Amino acid sequence: MNRKLPPRRSDCPIACALDLIGDKWTLIVLRDLIMARKRYFQELLEGNEGIATNILASRLKLLEAAGLVTRRADPAQARRVIYAPTEKALDLLPVLIELMRWSIKYNSRSAAPGHLARRLAEDRNGLIAELRAAHGKL
Repeated sequence: MNRKLPPRRSDCPIACALDLIGDKWTLIVLRDLIMARKRYFQELLEGNEGIATNILASRLKLLEAAGLVTRRADPAQARRVIYAPTEKALDLLPVLIELMRWSIKYNSRSAAPGHLARRLAEDRNGLIAELRAAHGKL
């Protein structure tokens, strides 16, 4: 992929991370790929947040260029593309989990499904291991 990554604002580790994953949509796309195990463009498009087609396409290209997502043809339907998180993306699981925990704690409108909320509170490491295993990477 020849797509360029965004320029870095500085060498600060937080700024560098935000340059890649700090926009409104990127973590939502990663959440859906990793936690909801969505694999197809249409599945990602149907999320509750209402991402536009062009934005989703742009984010997937950016994530692929950054080595966070792979894309391959669906063996069952060659015209369809399967997106999958890479090991590098799965390394963001603790960050996603902590953002969810923080939001649930401080935002009264924030909610996670009951089973997920319970796992977030009681078994953070087990949840991370389970999600990693679901993607075949331990």
